[in-house]
Amino acid sequence: MTDVNGVPETVTIPITTALHIALTLHQGGQRDEAEMLYRQVLEVSPDNLDALNYLSFICHRQKRREEAAGLIERVIALSPLNADAHNNLGNVYETMGEDDKAEALFRRAIELDPQHAQAHNNLGVALAGLGKYQEAIAVYRQAIQLAPGTGEFSYNLGNALCKTGEIDAAIECYYAATKANPDHFGSWQGLARILRKAGRAEEAVQVFDNLIQLKPEDPIFPYLRAACLGDAAPDRAPDNYVTNLFDDAADTFDRHLENLEYRGPALLAETLAEALPEPGGQLSVLDAGCGTGLCGPILRPYAAGLVGVDLSEGMLKVAADRQVYDDLYLVELTRFLEQQDRLFDLIVSSDTLCYFGRLDQVFQGAAKSLKPGGSLYFTLEGAGEGIKDFHLESSGRYRHATGYVRQMLRDAGFMAHVEREVVLRKEAKEPVSGLLVLARKAEV
Repeated sequence: MTDVNGVPETVTIPITTALHIALTLHQGGQRDEAEMLYRQVLEVSPDNLDALNYLSFICHRQKRREEAAGLIERVIALSPLNADAHNNLGNVYETMGEDDKAEALFRRAIELDPQHAQAHNNLGVALAGLGKYQEAIAVYRQAIQLAPGTGEFSYNLGNALCKTGEIDAAIECYYAATKANPDHFGSWQGLARILRKAGRAEEAVQVFDNLIQLKPEDPIFPYLRAACLGDAAPDRAPDNYVTNLFDDAADTFDRHLENLEYRGPALLAETLAEALPEPGGQLSVLDAGCGTGLCGPILRPYAAGLVGVDLSEGMLKVAADRQVYDDLYLVELTRFLEQQDRLFDLIVSSDTLCYFGRLDQVFQGAAKSLKPGGSLYFTLEGAGEGIKDFHLESSGRYRHATGYVRQMLRDAGFMAHVEREVVLRKEAKEPVSGLLVLARKAEV
């Protein structure tokens, strides 16, 4: 339509119609188009609560969290008794890691609407994030009472009960969560994990069978199923299992090892002092499976160049903060070793090869990477009685027979220079025995 001068006229539609179109686009995944319409509505009606609210959802989804928080704060200023808005703002602060602010907002939402089940659940999440697990458990139970049969609430309660060691109660919650929502993947994973921990291997195997059906392409679940059974073990842990395990643990890993009385760095320091000349900063050194870099400060005095390799980006970020490595690489260990040629004088692998069953490939890669006469240091968990080569434990780690380790070293061209049985750490207050080896590559 044009006016008398032939200029197009602006076509306007009611705000309610514009919001309906925007919401339809939003729900259909066309968020950029929806956002444009929400903003156009706000230009005409700056205090439109629906437009502010829906736009905040888009910003939050796209991780523009400060912008999302600002929009919801405008909603609360306009509607201070709006329990949903307080709950939504708490969600934003929770994803920003500001659990204290999130806790206060969820409590305010519950004050405004004591029947707000989701706010109770979200308060539990915030409390758990602050380490207040008993309080979180009580709040989760209130959420379940308000909305029975909600799988998400039972799943979160199960997670909190795991933290307090209430294993049987956690198992019941995970079963309830899978019954309420059979497609909730996290609930099946939590159930499998806790059944393994409880030693209920047959039940865990059934759960892993279900996980394999849900995600047949994922190698983690056949691997953990084999760990429950103790047989049909693959040659090594899947890369994504190792990555997920250590990415999740990176921020608290060092503290966790302290609680286990982990002796890896101390054993390394003792062995290098015994077997190598005084550190003079002359060696090319690889920390193979460096993790958070606990061995880095011990290796640095020996190294003209110190390289770290790991599968976990989270662990490498912590290692980088130590500022002792010259280079850090996010790559699978054997792949990295096979790409090097007589580059290193010393390769150290502390508490890493327990995620390998077969050792031939990694030892051959180490031999290729080392200069003639170079040294390979590593620790493994001891096999105990009745194991010929290696065995996958329910922990998801492998144990190795000493005879097998010696044979694999010989086949790769190494001779053991130092070999001793050691205590690596404690689990459930019991010592974990292991094997420490420093092997030398032939001079030619």
